[in-house]
Amino acid sequence: MGRLQTYAELLLKWQRRINLVGSSTLPDLWRRHMLDSAQLFPLLPPGPLLDIGSGAGFPGLVLAILRAGAGQPGRIHLIEADSRKSAFLREAARVTEAPVDIHNQRIEAVAPFAAAVVTARAVAPLGQLLDLAEPFLGAASQCLFLKGRTGEDELTQAAKDWKMTAERIPSLTDPSGFIIHLREVHRGRDA
Repeated sequence: MGRLQTYAELLLKWQRRINLVGSSTLPDLWRRHMLDSAQLFPLLPPGPLLDIGSGAGFPGLVLAILRAGAGQPGRIHLIEADSRKSAFLREAARVTEAPVDIHNQRIEAVAPFAAAVVTARAVAPLGQLLDLAEPFLGAASQCLFLKGRTGEDELTQAAKDWKMTAERIPSLTDPSGFIIHLREVHRGRDA
């Protein structure tokens, strides 16, 4: 809890200089961002985690802090193209002692590796997320994507090009949102 509190304080300090999260969400930071990210923790398999479009560190940095606190194995890779947000992530990782690798580049430029799980929050529609995640997906890889009202439509659209086992888990923080938990993800047509 102390590491998460330190992270929250740093975020509020940096928010005055760069836009890390929507200003209207700051009064509800713990529910809208921290808990929203933390709800993925019980679903994480062991092994490397890839967080696409980490931004202010949601959900990847929160999950790294929780994993470290629980002594769970698995490196966490935060992908963020924006240099200012990457600088924030580096400082937040330093002060919270979160074991992360920060990649200040677009995901297309990151050398592929086998991720046990791929996460993303507020980055892109599901079909685009799967296109971005594909080089990092192995047969046993899972995806955990936080989605809002459009999630069901995104799942329907993505199913036109992708085969997957999908589980919809109700969000703890948004009554209209859910977690899309994907397994056995592969292209459903010849690419």
